[in-house]
Amino acid sequence: MTTVGSYMTRTPHTIGAEQTLKVARQLMRDHHVRHLPVLHGGELVGVLSEREVRSFEALPGSSLLTVEEAMVPDAYVTPVNAPLDAVAGEMATRRLGSAVVVDEAANVVGVFTAVDALRALSDALRPTPASAA
Repeated sequence: MTTVGSYMTRTPHTIGAEQTLKVARQLMRDHHVRHLPVLHGGELVGVLSEREVRSFEALPGSSLLTVEEAMVPDAYVTPVNAPLDAVAGEMATRRLGSAVVVDEAANVVGVFTAVDALRALSDALRPTPASAA
């Protein structure tokens, strides 16, 4: 069984809920990521995507807004050993761009995105050397 941990982005960049959207945007640009798990006191409280940042940047005074004001508080969270097909299916059903991956102690250990799912699909559809002959 292939797990979400096989394709997730490991040790993701995170951001504190009290940080500004300006800081979040810069972190996304610097590290070429579109999803940031949001932490408060070391605990996961949400997820911030590039989509939310763009939406809020259009508002007057957006540079003063905090991540907490723009984040999605009910992030889709999945254990690292969850079956890949179940996670991808849930993301498709709920039209989500990412899942936050946690270990047994609820520590954020990865992010699984739609791009990661496409990489897994590509691997699954790629002919094996024996079947290509």
